[in-house]
Amino acid sequence: MDALPRRSWVPAALLVGAAYFLIGRLFAAPTHVQAWRFAAWAVSGAAFATHIAYEHFRLRHAPLSTAAHAALAVALGALALAVAGALHSLSAAPGLRLSWLLAFVAWPVFTAVPAFVVAWVSAAVLRRLSGAAAPSVER
Repeated sequence: MDALPRRSWVPAALLVGAAYFLIGRLFAAPTHVQAWRFAAWAVSGAAFATHIAYEHFRLRHAPLSTAAHAALAVALGALALAVAGALHSLSAAPGLRLSWLLAFVAWPVFTAVPAFVVAWVSAAVLRRLSGAAAPSVER
């Protein structure tokens, strides 16, 4: 039996997903400045890397679990941005267009799939660098 209480990955995924949403909304305000887009990418990348490191070092999850949790956070952020975009478009014109319904599926999928691959490779590299004998928890 473990002496340490097990930590859940869900709060971290929700927090990082909310961070992606906030980054997307806050950095979108000055649309005419190219530097803001690069800043949004950098801050999002830092959140992504921090999430992977938290899953690996703190929660000690295996690469596959780490990748799934990181991809879920990315998908949640993308879904929240799609919902916000749809709500904003409703203020301009009544009625929800079919393209927004498609965005509710497409944005999470198109962001989560590459995030999963990058997180899986990153977590596998971290595991190898930190020693393959380190215990991991598959959740």
